[in-house]
This record gives sequence, C-alpha cells and structure tokens, in this order.
Amino acid sequence: MPELVVGQAGKELTHNQALAILDQLAQAVVLDKDLATPPGSPVDGAMYIVAAGATGAWTGQAGKLAFWLTSVAAWTFVTPSDGWQVWVADESVRYERVAGVWWR
Repeated sequence: MPELVVGQAGKELTHNQALAILDQLAQAVVLDKDLATPPGSPVDGAMYIVAAGATGAWTGQAGKLAFWLTSVAAWTFVTPSDGWQVWVADESVRYERVAGVWWR
C-alpha cells in the first residue's frame, strides 16, 4: 500500500488510495478471471484476475488482481499471496491462490 512521506504534499490522496486498496482486498469480489484485455469503461472498484496473455494496460500482469480506481484514473495491480481467496462473481465460485495458481 502507498505510504505517507514526511513533507509530502497532498497526503490525503495517498491516504485515500491506501484506504481504497484495503477496501478492495478485504472480502475481495472479482468480476471475471478470464479477461486478458481490460474493459474499456470500468466502474470504480471493478476488480479482475488478469488472464494469461494480457494486453494493453494489463500487459505483464497475468495472475495478478487488477482493480480500477476512479480517484487515480488508473488500474492498480496487486500480487496475491498463497492462501488469498476471492469470490468470482460471473462464476459464483470462490477461488484460492495455491502454489502461485488460482484454484476452485
């Protein structure tokens, strides 16, 4: 998560981004785990597991969690650790990260 730095201007932006990341990852809900191309008009907080062969803004991010934060107008990527669980909404299934792979 982003950290505040002594003498930093705009600390509220960094703090708000850190809170948004925490909000996304606690009780994580992923919309889809099979997309390799980011959606063109994501809604604030939309989260995905980036599929293999990712393109565009997701290039090189396969297997990571990607979520859109309107406040920073960009995708934020998080590398999941083994044991993390997410609910994949389009499948209505919970996945867990085991040995670097998402499993049902």
